[in-house]
Amino acid sequence: MLSRQFLSVKDIADLLKVGEIAVRSWIKSGDLRAVDLRREWRIAPADLEQFLLRHANRPPYEVASQAGQD
Repeated sequence: MLSRQFLSVKDIADLLKVGEIAVRSWIKSGDLRAVDLRREWRIAPADLEQFLLRHANRPPYEVASQAGQD
């Protein structure tokens, strides 16, 4: 059995405070990885995290703070 919980389009929309249409467009464009289960999309939390990292305007805090210590 799978040990991770998948998120629905509505879950993602609520979490990011965007419309479900935006989430569906990210999926359709291939920007957000999702699994199609009988016309309902499910997104793994790791895929959402990767999507957010790709769309961030700068690297995560840990990477940015370590780069300045050299």
